[in-house]
Amino acid sequence: MGILVQDASTALLNEGEENEMEIFGYRTVQWQKALCVVGYIFSFGLVWLLFYWKPEWNVWSCCKPCTLEEADVVLLRATDEFKRYSRKTVRWTHLSELNSLKQIGTPDQSFTEDCNCIINKAIITPDMKVRCIWVQKIKYVWLHSEKLFQKAGTLEDLYSCSQLHSRFGPGLTKEEQKLRRTICGPNAIEVEIVPIWKLLFKEVLNPFYLFQAASLGLWLAEGYIEYSIVIIAITILSIILTVYDLRQQSVKLHRLVESNNSAVVTVHTSNGDNEEMESRHLVPGDLIVLTGKKFFLPCDCILLRGSCIVNEGMLTGESIPVTKTALDHVTNCTPWKIQSGEDYKRHVLFCGTEVIQTTRSGSAAVTAIVLHTGFNTAKGDMVRSILYPKPMNFKLYRDAFRFMMCLVVLAVIGFIYSVVIFTVKGGTVRDIIVKALLAVTVAIPPVLPAAVAMAIMYAQKRLKRKNIFCISPQRINVCGRINLVCFDKTGTLTEDGLDLWGVVPCSESRFQKVHMFTCGNSLPWCPLLGAMTCCHSLMILDGKIQGDPLDLKMFEGTNWEIDQTCDADNYEDVSTTHHLVVRPGLDSSSVPVDGIIILQQFPFSSSLQRMSVISQVIGSEEHLVFMKGAPEMVVQFCSRESVPAYFTSELQLYTLQGFRVIGLAYKTMQCTKDMNTDSYTREEVESGLVFLGLLILENRLKPETIPVLSEMNDAIIRTVMITGDNLQTAITVAMNSGIVQKHFRVILIEASESTVDCPASITWKTMENQKSDVNDMISLDICNEAQQKDNYCFAMTGKDYQNIVKYFYSLLPKLLLNGAIFARMSPGQKSNLIEEFQKLDYYVAMCGDGANDCGALKVAHAGISLSEQEASVASPFTSQTPNIQCVPDLINN
Repeated sequence: MGILVQDASTALLNEGEENEMEIFGYRTVQWQKALCVVGYIFSFGLVWLLFYWKPEWNVWSCCKPCTLEEADVVLLRATDEFKRYSRKTVRWTHLSELNSLKQIGTPDQSFTEDCNCIINKAIITPDMKVRCIWVQKIKYVWLHSEKLFQKAGTLEDLYSCSQLHSRFGPGLTKEEQKLRRTICGPNAIEVEIVPIWKLLFKEVLNPFYLFQAASLGLWLAEGYIEYSIVIIAITILSIILTVYDLRQQSVKLHRLVESNNSAVVTVHTSNGDNEEMESRHLVPGDLIVLTGKKFFLPCDCILLRGSCIVNEGMLTGESIPVTKTALDHVTNCTPWKIQSGEDYKRHVLFCGTEVIQTTRSGSAAVTAIVLHTGFNTAKGDMVRSILYPKPMNFKLYRDAFRFMMCLVVLAVIGFIYSVVIFTVKGGTVRDIIVKALLAVTVAIPPVLPAAVAMAIMYAQKRLKRKNIFCISPQRINVCGRINLVCFDKTGTLTEDGLDLWGVVPCSESRFQKVHMFTCGNSLPWCPLLGAMTCCHSLMILDGKIQGDPLDLKMFEGTNWEIDQTCDADNYEDVSTTHHLVVRPGLDSSSVPVDGIIILQQFPFSSSLQRMSVISQVIGSEEHLVFMKGAPEMVVQFCSRESVPAYFTSELQLYTLQGFRVIGLAYKTMQCTKDMNTDSYTREEVESGLVFLGLLILENRLKPETIPVLSEMNDAIIRTVMITGDNLQTAITVAMNSGIVQKHFRVILIEASESTVDCPASITWKTMENQKSDVNDMISLDICNEAQQKDNYCFAMTGKDYQNIVKYFYSLLPKLLLNGAIFARMSPGQKSNLIEEFQKLDYYVAMCGDGANDCGALKVAHAGISLSEQEASVASPFTSQTPNIQCVPDLINN
């Protein structure tokens, strides 16, 4: 994201992003700067301090406005409610030392093969230099042809899939690597350990500490020795503890990122050579080779060929292996992200994640294109969110500021009164000044900052004793004001593990008798068993089967085994290198097949709510496609005649009991000897399926859930569930856990989007299945009735929530006041919901296990992660006790 120009001297930086800022151009006026230096000297540094606290005053005093193209100083102003300013100097990157530029470019031609590349647009010829600014560790370069700044260290999103393959597939030339390296800077997330003197200096420059120093000097001069010494001792102790805590956080963050800068990677260049280099030398567009060794990625990459399995615990908080697939070679001009849709991340390998296993596509090596480097990466963004936290507009802080203003008014009144009284009584000038200043120090307690700092530190210590760790101490103060807590379901309110309860087979468009796994019975051979054995993303790591708990339980129920010792080349009927082979185990029932080879995977995505695999029975000439996912999603890809007429009622039968229900489907496809399964696209595979049945798993509540929620209900703290699971399952869990009171009626809200034939509409129904179509006015009456009787709550899915936000936003506050259950919510919808609750003046806490909850944990006033993964650094609070008991402990602290 670059800068959107509003006029020649003003623009928007990071438009639409969380850290959006306005940017203004200024040019330094030397005589004004000289006057400011004189002011520093004659004010004994007070003017300098004022400019330190107010950088915009410094710019306005030393510079005059100009266009961004002429500016040597820029002033940045955040577009949020705080309107914070920062000052940045425009710098120059000189390229004259690169002799290779003479070979790869001239003032009349491009310096790279792609004339639309920002590298070409950034170089100012014939001076051979680049204008740039550094903002929160990100480098922005000036594009002189377009008169705007743009991020360096990123690959443009405008490339199509085919362009990425053709332009970067062969690798970059060494000359272009050098050029990009000079302009983009090193691929490093460098967080220095802040020196103690610098931390101390910044701490004591707090205006309150300066006021305290003046007050203590006055007290000592007047003979208040003992009291002053006590205050000095408390203040020094407070500063020491604060500096020590900041130093520890700095060291911890440095150690977290230092390994990112010292990795060795294999890079493929355009001349066909592979060479090893330090990761700090990588540039956007480099083609790196994944050799199969376990290592942590030092940058964000787009997987170009092959597939791999990664551990994204660093970013998501959940150490479940994730399968990444290669970017499709689609020949059109659509940008690759748009072509891949909402699920484009399945092609992206993120910085900081561990590559566990790679799988080649034929004989070609597994390769990936560098997408982002340095602080532009996912890990870099996480680190920047810690270095530059977004301020929170807590009402508590606003009230504290108003209280301080009241004290200032009292101090001014006391000062005036003292001056008048002592003047009337004929006091000396010294007595008048001293007594008046003493009145000010009485009105505004100088020990206040030290007392607040000490209180926060002791609160941190108390939390640590309860295994709750905090990286944002300023949020502790607001925890006592929490009046709404949002909970994830799986892994938070319920157990992480799932127990396989049974399957409901479907045959001839009819549901059959439930097959129970509790008795240890195995399924006979059928497509349903085939789906359970191979529609997963499990793998063998360190001699153990690992993967998603749901996949693991499903596969264990079949009594089959994963066999990675086999080679597809040993089988004449297998046309391509396999992903893995599954075989009947010793305890499985007798089956007429030797095994199944999993050829290609389309991994599970929370946005798509499904996964698919292409497999082949050993000795067969057919490819089998299996799909697994949310039942209501799976049936959308099945032929209508294969889905039972009473599908919805059968699904509700189990979801209303709190079971986790998964839908299964399949179809057959004819294959040829020379067909490469990598040529299959998701669209052609996921169509015309035959519905196989429902897989039912049991997810029990954690023992601590009901007592904690009961305690919070007694304290009149509202609780809400936000989950990605099925709506009916979520409602059942909410009722069983106490989020929904026993005497409450649940109203299901359904909102449809506008189409050509009909406008957007809302329907509602109670759990007794009474359903009506309503317009805005009737909906408003329902909401008002629910609030008056206080015995209703609303439940909706993420899709319905999104439609309400888009078409009926004025109705949203009414629904949120009694909303209790939000199911099938995507990570983005979770974050948005938290923000909407905050707009209603709620103090919101979010408690989740880290998987898909990171965004919501960051947005909430108090985000509590139950994950022990390093992703917890993105959450203000982390509990090492994996249950929700940490929530009342935090509120009561």
